Amino acid sequence: MKVLVIGVAGKIGQRVAIGLAEHGHQVLGIDRRPWPDAPASIAVSECDIRKRAAEDVFRTEQPEAVVHMATVTHLTAASSEDRYRINLGGTKSVFDFCHRYGVQRAIFLGRHTYYGAAPDSVLYHTEDEPPLALETFPELADLVAADLFAGTALWRYPEIDTAVLRVVYTLGPSRSGTLASFLRGPRVPMVFGYDPLFQFMHEDDVAAAIIAALESKLRGVYNVAGPPPLPLSLVAREAGHRALHVPEALFRLMLGRFGLPRLPPGALAHVKYPVVIDGSAFKRKTGFSHRHDEYRTIEAFARAPR
Repeated sequence: MKVLVIGVAGKIGQRVAIGLAEHGHQVLGIDRRPWPDAPASIAVSECDIRKRAAEDVFRTEQPEAVVHMATVTHLTAASSEDRYRINLGGTKSVFDFCHRYGVQRAIFLGRHTYYGAAPDSVLYHTEDEPPLALETFPELADLVAADLFAGTALWRYPEIDTAVLRVVYTLGPSRSGTLASFLRGPRVPMVFGYDPLFQFMHEDDVAAAIIAALESKLRGVYNVAGPPPLPLSLVAREAGHRALHVPEALFRLMLGRFGLPRLPPGALAHVKYPVVIDGSAFKRKTGFSHRHDEYRTIEAFARAPR
C-alpha cells in the first residue's frame, strides 16, 4: 500500500513511517520540518500541508492511505493563531485532498485530552462522550475542533475509511511530546493537595497502534491506551525528578520560573484532575497489545540522553 504520513518529521511520525516501510508499504511523507536522516526508501516533501505543494504530492503520488499527525499539542504554551491555522486549517486541507484524489483510508491522530479534566468527570472516558475540554481548557478549542472535523469525514466522505484515534500521552527515549516537556526539569510542579492519574504509552507502542489501525482498515472513533495510569507524583519519582507541591494560589505565578515549565492558564485543571480513557474497543478491533509497561516506559525516558 502507498501511505502518505503527514507530520513525518516528528518523533512519532518517523517511527510510524519506518514501521510502515518495514511492513512492506511504500511510504511518503510531508512535513514543514526537515528529516535529514530519513531512510532512502521514504520520500519526504518539505512543505506546508495547506499549500499547493502539498496538494501536488496528493495529485502526483495518488496515495492509497493517509496518516495525519501534523497537529500541535497544548499542555505547553503556543501561539493560538498558529494552533488554529495548523490544527483546524491543516486538517481541513488533508481531508479535502483525500476526497479529491481518491484516498481510500485516512487516520487522524487526536489526543485523549479531548475529553477534558474536571472534578466531576468519570474516571474512564469512552468514545461516545462529548468534549469537556472547552470548558476546562479553552486553549484546546482548535484541537477539539480538528478532532470533530475529522470525525465528520465518516459521513461526508463515506468512501474513505476514516479512523480518529484519541491517543494518551507519549513517553520514551526521544524525550519529546507534551508529557516529556512537563517532566523535563529537575522539579515537577503539582498543585498542593492533588495527585492526578496520568495515562501514557511508550512512543514505540503508539507507532505500532497507528500501524495496526491502518492495516486493520479501522473506521470510526477510538481511544488508544496502553498500560494503566499512574499518579503524577509516582511518574515524577520514577523519572528521577522531585515533585514540587505548590499552593494553587501561587501555582500560576511560579510556572515558567525557577526551572518550572511554562503552561497556559487552562492547563491548571490537567495537573489537578485525571483524564483517563477506556481503550478496550480499539484493542478488540485491531488485536493491539502494548509491549512496554508503565515502568519500562518511564525508564526509557529517564535513561535517554538529555
